[in-house]
Amino acid sequence: VQLQASGGGLVQAGGSLRLSCAASIRTGSTSSYVMGWFRQTPGEEREFVAASARSGGSTYYADSVKGRFTMSRDNAKNTAYLQMNRLKPEDTAVYFCAADRSLIFSDYATGDAYDYWGQGTLVTVSS
Repeated sequence: VQLQASGGGLVQAGGSLRLSCAASIRTGSTSSYVMGWFRQTPGEEREFVAASARSGGSTYYADSVKGRFTMSRDNAKNTAYLQMNRLKPEDTAVYFCAADRSLIFSDYATGDAYDYWGQGTLVTVSS
């Protein structure tokens, strides 16, 4: 599985961005994978942002983004999305998408539980 994150950029506070995570899977589709978004700033620990269950029916968010960010997925396109609205300067980070086929969903916020990671896309929010 290879993941390609895109959509990052520079935006003013209060603005919006949509990140995409395109998965290349030899067999099957992302419907078999828990998909997650994490972010990291220099010198800080990787932080959970959002995760989507295999079926796409359940989605969980970090408290810091709840109500502002929406994760969705299109399993037919093997792509996950992160719509980020009302962005704040503290949302500035490199955003990574992750996927795992066997992850127990109760571990959705644990980065080490994911086997596959994209390369990251930088989001910069100016004040």
